[in-house]
Amino acid sequence: MWQDPIVAETRALRNEYALQFNNDINDIFKDLMAKQAAHPERLVSFPPRKPKVSTVVAQQDAPADARTRAAERNVRLRRE
Repeated sequence: MWQDPIVAETRALRNEYALQFNNDINDIFKDLMAKQAAHPERLVSFPPRKPKVSTVVAQQDAPADARTRAAERNVRLRRE
């Protein structure tokens, strides 16, 4: 099977880095957080996303099952 040399190199570097901490995820996390704190200018933050507003609105005088279906559609649309 063909292996991408870039992927192989990336995985080797990741394994080498993890071995520095005996593959302890907590120590790796602490190291990454320390590196992040040392260079705050490298952090990127984006403004919060505005939620999408559904155009489907249940009618108040519609039967209960129609309101339920409309509410389910709204939930599905928000997830997309």
